[in-house]
Amino acid sequence: MITDFKNKTAVLTGAASGFGLECARIGARLGMNLVLADVQQDALDKAAAEIQALGAPVLAVKVDVSKAAEVEALGQAVLARFGAPHFVFNNAGVGAGGLIWENTVQDWEWVIGVNLMGVAHGVRVFTPMMLEAAGKDPAYQGHIVNTASMAGLLNAPNMGIYGASKHAVVSISETLYQDLALVTTQVGSSVLCPFFVPTGITQSERNRPANTPATKPTRSQLIGQAMSDKAVGSGKVSAAEVAQKVFDAIAANQFYIYSHPKAIATVQTRMEDIMLARNPTDPFAHKPELGVELRRALRG
Repeated sequence: MITDFKNKTAVLTGAASGFGLECARIGARLGMNLVLADVQQDALDKAAAEIQALGAPVLAVKVDVSKAAEVEALGQAVLARFGAPHFVFNNAGVGAGGLIWENTVQDWEWVIGVNLMGVAHGVRVFTPMMLEAAGKDPAYQGHIVNTASMAGLLNAPNMGIYGASKHAVVSISETLYQDLALVTTQVGSSVLCPFFVPTGITQSERNRPANTPATKPTRSQLIGQAMSDKAVGSGKVSAAEVAQKVFDAIAANQFYIYSHPKAIATVQTRMEDIMLARNPTDPFAHKPELGVELRRALRG
């Protein structure tokens, strides 16, 4: 259990918006050293200025988390400035929707690169540093938080590429928890599975790299974008509230972190489908009008 955050160092990817920025704000109030990493330079500069104005020591680094070498360079910069971090928030993520066979190779490379490999690189680069620090200091405590999604526990239609990446993050995180338990009691881990929360995730295309260009969106992708915009935009739980849940979970050594605990009922239904070997339950069973609307739009 970690209760004292003062003077501890946290690395946050996707730090210029959404959960990353809200966690940085909390970290600043708790007196932490903050390493802000993001791919969007202007937003990163703005975030760094805000967090510094709150009195926190800040290292801001432009990083594309899908690139192994850039995350490795981030690791070296963190070591040089603050030493081994105590907290790592592998939070950077992008969204993409549409019928799964309509996603291009470039779509797959972009989403898997950021959402899956970004987390993999963060785990690969920072965990050894944290374990080394734990080996040298019996008082050292660390924690890694990977941002997945409720889409990592469910398989929603018309957003398969995103779901695939987030299921992988849940898998990595559960394995990380077990692997850490084999070697230490000083470093813990959690997985964050938010549902629809107002963040910048639905505007991910703004940071799409030039080498994975988007094609003209298909009908299903336009529909998926519109539905995501509506669901995320009307979310009742704020990113700031979710960020506080993350810090509370770290303090309690809680692994699964949910923004909408009631949504777990749908996960239970999926698990029962698997256990009973029954065909997947209609995801719109609780809101049939949504299913009717989506089918009509796609078949129209």
